[in-house]
Order: sequence, then structure tokens, then C-alpha cells
Amino acid sequence: MLNELDPLLHSQLRLSIMSLLVSLEEAEFVYLKEKTKASAGNLSLQLDKLKEAGYVEVIKTFKNNYPLTKCKITKKGIKAFEKYINDIKGYLHLE
Repeated sequence: MLNELDPLLHSQLRLSIMSLLVSLEEAEFVYLKEKTKASAGNLSLQLDKLKEAGYVEVIKTFKNNYPLTKCKITKKGIKAFEKYINDIKGYLHLE
């Protein structure tokens, strides 16, 4: 039987965010925006959803008197991402 895919990670933008963050210690909002080609508003909304689920941590600070937002994946996020990838593999290896 196939496992149900995590609907939170099944979104293209949220999956892109998680894919980037899983290989980085942390990433600035601007970097994520550039890599995903998302609008600032949509990226912010999707990060909020991932944050509410406990998958990412959003850190807001200042750099040279300008707001700076950094994001990092949590342990829960790593586990959810790994499970999602393994579940997808199950779909690819059907006989």
C-alpha cells in the first residue's frame, strides 16, 4: 500500500523551499526568493505555513538597519522531508 503524501510538502513552492533548506544551515529570505522565483508575498505565506507546522524556523533580525529574515529547517522538518522523499520513491517503484 502506498503512503499518503504530506499535503504540506506536496506544494511545489513549499517543496522547493524545503529542498533548499535541507542542504543549508540557514538561508536568507532574499536567497529563497531568488532561487524559487516566487513573489515576496507568496514566499512569505508559504514560509508561514511551514513555520506553523514546525518544519522551519524563521529568524527576523536587522543588518545595517535593514530587516533581515533568515530561515532554517528544523529537525521535525528534516524528518518530514525525508519521509516525503521515501514516500515518493514508493510511488516510483510500483510493479
